[in-house]
Amino acid sequence: MRTSLTRWNPTRAYLTTRDPFARLFENFFGEDLLPSEDVSNRAWMPAVNIRETDTAFLVEAELPGLTKKDIEITLENNLLKLSGERRFEKDTNEENYHRVERQYGQFLRTFSLPSQVDSNAVKATFKDGVLTIEVPKAEEAKPRKIAIN
Repeated sequence: MRTSLTRWNPTRAYLTTRDPFARLFENFFGEDLLPSEDVSNRAWMPAVNIRETDTAFLVEAELPGLTKKDIEITLENNLLKLSGERRFEKDTNEENYHRVERQYGQFLRTFSLPSQVDSNAVKATFKDGVLTIEVPKAEEAKPRKIAIN
C-alpha cells in the first residue's frame, strides 16, 4: 500500500464544516490566494533543508526571485535567524491576474543550533535562488579517532 505525505493545513478542518456551495468555489480556485487579495503583506516560510556533515551544519533555503539585499542572516546565542521579504510588484492597470500562487511578503525562520558551533566562521552563499549557510562545528564537537593502546 502506497501512502503520500501531505502538508498539514489547519484551515482544512474548518473548510469541511462549511456549506458545500462555498467548498465548490474553494475547490475550483484552490486554497491559494485569489487576485483580489493583498499578497504583499502576507507572511510565508521558505522551504529549508538542514543537514549535518562531520565538520559543519548546512542550512539550505529556497529563495527564488530574491537577491542578497532581500535576505538577512543573524546568529546569536546559537539561534540562527533567516529573514527577509519578497515583494509583489505589479501594476494593476497593465496586468489582469487570474490566480496568484507564488508567495510574497516577509518571512522569518529560526533554528536552534547545538552549543558546539564556531559562530565566528559561519559562511553564506547565494546561487540560483538557493541560500546555503555553513555553520562549522567547534573543534571539540568534531568526530575524532581514538587510538587504542
